[in-house]
Amino acid sequence: MDDMRALAHRMHHAFNTRDLAATGTIFAPGFVSHPMGTTGPESVRRAWSAMLDRHPELHTVIEDVVAEGDKVVVRFTLTGAPATERGRAPEAIEMFRVENERIAELWGVSTLR
Repeated sequence: MDDMRALAHRMHHAFNTRDLAATGTIFAPGFVSHPMGTTGPESVRRAWSAMLDRHPELHTVIEDVVAEGDKVVVRFTLTGAPATERGRAPEAIEMFRVENERIAELWGVSTLR
């Protein structure tokens, strides 16, 4: 369980430090993003890059991490996004399935627009 929590922190650290290359070691080769309908670590790299192009100051802050079985749920807030400027940090919840110490599937919802 601690390894799965650490994986969640590693993913967010990679995003926050703009380490897009780390997606290749964090996400499984057959990774599936259910919200985006995409597959593979390269799809994550492209999505992160597009988000950071739109919101260069974007940064995640993990609020909670819960792990059970092969699933991890992460609740986090985002700073540096337009809604933050209006006094309310956008929030998101992601659940992912871990396989062979990598993220294999992801589901999530966000208030970021």
